[in-house]
Amino acid sequence: MGREIRGKNIILREQREEDAPFYAYWFNQPQVMFQCGFEKPTDEEEVRALITGSHRSEDSAWFTITDLDGNILGETGLLRMFPAWRQTDLTIIIPDPAAQHRGYGTEAISIMLDMAFKEYGMHRVSIGVVALNTDALRFYRRIGFKQEGVLEEAYYYNGEYSDFIMMRILSREWIKD
Repeated sequence: MGREIRGKNIILREQREEDAPFYAYWFNQPQVMFQCGFEKPTDEEEVRALITGSHRSEDSAWFTITDLDGNILGETGLLRMFPAWRQTDLTIIIPDPAAQHRGYGTEAISIMLDMAFKEYGMHRVSIGVVALNTDALRFYRRIGFKQEGVLEEAYYYNGEYSDFIMMRILSREWIKD
């Protein structure tokens, strides 16, 4: 069955091939493509290959986010985990606007940060955000991420350049003794 973490309002579970139709649909929506930096459309076969391939690599931990009834809400993961430097990157997407602003993302990130810092012993978790995605920037700041750098005009989408904001949170900022 795979790993499953039950929260108050969500479940993080191992990704499954049958999740592919959900992701293929949402990852082709223009707003999601913009937010995630997807440069070309995808299909179910490509998503299945990700789920069974790179998302199962030793330097990552990917999960499908569902509600308590098992309805898919999105995905989250730790990727590019580098234990020698005790750092990793975080990713999360809840693509359906109807599922946003309901606390699911906050709960998912809380679980993932606990996992990164407590289970994997990471010291630092990073995330990159398109500067035009002001809702995401506000969200990550509210969680506790701090901006640490700007890659000027490093993002190009739909004929427009945007800065790419690098953010991070350290274990001592998340884990309060």
